[in-house]
Amino acid sequence: MAVAQVLRLNPLPGVVSYFEPGQEFPARLAADSPALLAMTDLRQQVAFTVEPNVPIDQALQRMKTVGVRLLFVVNGDKDILGLITSNDILGEKPLKFHNEQQQRYEEILVRDIMTPHGRLEVLGMEDVQRATVTDIVATLRSNGRRHALVLDHDTHTGKPAIRGIFSATQIEKQLGQLIDTTEVATTFAEVEMALNS
Repeated sequence: MAVAQVLRLNPLPGVVSYFEPGQEFPARLAADSPALLAMTDLRQQVAFTVEPNVPIDQALQRMKTVGVRLLFVVNGDKDILGLITSNDILGEKPLKFHNEQQQRYEEILVRDIMTPHGRLEVLGMEDVQRATVTDIVATLRSNGRRHALVLDHDTHTGKPAIRGIFSATQIEKQLGQLIDTTEVATTFAEVEMALNS
């Protein structure tokens, strides 16, 4: 058996920071790249959250601070109650809620305009593992969405959990082109043409 070596302890060199989990995305993707290369993997990247009773202005400020466009709305047990995006806050939802409820804008809470748990749809991790970037772009386009959630089985808890997020913005950066999610492309040829234009 090898003899243990005692490592030298050094004084801390002045002010230091600390590492945080982060995920390195490939700088460039091709249309036929594996979809996993474009997925934010929540095993490597922190999931940013907000509570349902937070004013939407604060939720938007949190998004700006951490550099995301989507927050999971969670309770004290970290159960996902829904999600809210910057498009929800900056779009028509607050105005519609204001008109219906006669509430001032600064009183509108995350829970008032979030997409609730019961209306969320997810991709299965098994499907994502076989998919390409083209498949994800086609899925986002066909559903008119900027984000897609990926569900996997958490071996630590034995329960299903959100494993990843696809963001049209992230994919745009990696492909080097815009993805119009309002236009529905239904065939591989249309997706290829849009990706290569």
